[in-house]
Amino acid sequence: MFVFADGGHVGTKAEDQEVQEYRVKCLNNLATTQMKLEQFNEALHTSRDVLTLEPNNVKALFRAGKLLSDKGEYKEAMEVLKKALKLEPATKAIHAELSKLVKRQSDGKDTQQWKAKPAEILGDNITPFLIPSKKKPSGISWKFILGALVVALSSLVTSVILTARN
Repeated sequence: MFVFADGGHVGTKAEDQEVQEYRVKCLNNLATTQMKLEQFNEALHTSRDVLTLEPNNVKALFRAGKLLSDKGEYKEAMEVLKKALKLEPATKAIHAELSKLVKRQSDGKDTQQWKAKPAEILGDNITPFLIPSKKKPSGISWKFILGALVVALSSLVTSVILTARN
């Protein structure tokens, strides 16, 4: 490939395609890292950059949909996630995120702006999106409370023993 001083180049179509693929991979990795660092606006921007290069990139679509949903931009999140679902209908993470989005929207807790009903958004059959969560309940478990109690009691006993020795 020949590169001009102004940044332009003359290369084969295969070389250009390979560069594009590496760009997409790097940007996807950057977006993942930004999310882990809780740089959510930057991750959304990077995901959109991927979609500019490759509009049907499912990873970028999923990531952008999730970030938009978390920001409360439900309408756009729904469009993006539905596109990802059409491309990969068997991906459980997309179903789970759509389910979470439908729940958020129907709860109405995150925004007062968007009040469409889930059936209006997804069509008549929303059953595939209502997947029950396999996560444990978020409440504090009795094992945690018991463990904390044991630690507290052992600290108290140690304090009493040390005080008695002095």
